[in-house]
Amino acid sequence: MTRPVRVEVAVRETAQLGEGPTWDPAADRLVWVDVLGSRLHTYAPADGRRTVMLTAQHVGAAKPRAGGGHVVNLRDGIGLYDPDGTFRWLLHDPVDGRRGNDAAVAPDGSLWAGTMRYDEAPGGGTLTRIAPDGTATTLLPEVTVSNGTGWSPDGGLVYYVDTPTRRVDVLRTDGGHVVDRRPLATVEAGAGFPDGLTVDADGCVWVALWDGAALRRYTPDGRLDRTVPLPVRRPTACAFGGPGLRDLYVTTARTGLDRPHPLSGSLLVLPDAGQGREGHAFAG
Repeated sequence: MTRPVRVEVAVRETAQLGEGPTWDPAADRLVWVDVLGSRLHTYAPADGRRTVMLTAQHVGAAKPRAGGGHVVNLRDGIGLYDPDGTFRWLLHDPVDGRRGNDAAVAPDGSLWAGTMRYDEAPGGGTLTRIAPDGTATTLLPEVTVSNGTGWSPDGGLVYYVDTPTRRVDVLRTDGGHVVDRRPLATVEAGAGFPDGLTVDADGCVWVALWDGAALRRYTPDGRLDRTVPLPVRRPTACAFGGPGLRDLYVTTARTGLDRPHPLSGSLLVLPDAGQGREGHAFAG
């Protein structure tokens, strides 16, 4: 089913691969990245103020830290930016041909960071839990394009996307290890591929459909509840932000498109699209 909503432009941009929108409540702003452009963007909707910082390498995700600054999922591992812009490695783990991709902060303040190969070779990526002290625990050792990750409101379930599978999966963990994995929903052929996701206050999962020009909302039992068409072919991820966490922000990409839409690479927003939940800052 389709529910008409208003789609607006929050930031007009030409990002090659916009990704990973995250609301930073401490700064009242949205954080997002251009993966291939090696840029960390921030946007404050209250006054329109923007910042753009060039990162040390291709950056798959950037998340707020509890003490200020950002944790970043880079080509060669996990890095930390202090509020003054000083950089240091938390986990330096270079693998030839591999880069960091999407990531999310768990309720316990750890970072769940995904990787993938540049050539998207099957099984060439991982999903790893990074503790605040840099200790790494591999959660899923053989994924292809590690993407959206989010938690149910009670923290008991993890929703996860390995994009080529076309699935949104549900993970159960025990002591930092995945003990069960099952499909929540499968995106049918021709409708695009699941990419980044967010979980709203009702426990429903919003997922961006790469090459599908849409967002979908799935209920906790896997029922397709809502489809929101978008003007761009390659939305990549979504997150609630703004006053009361009511506005849904969507990152987009133009990479690989011969004739990208004029808004491809921009940050879009769906005002009053639902009710989000406050996220967690990285504890390191």
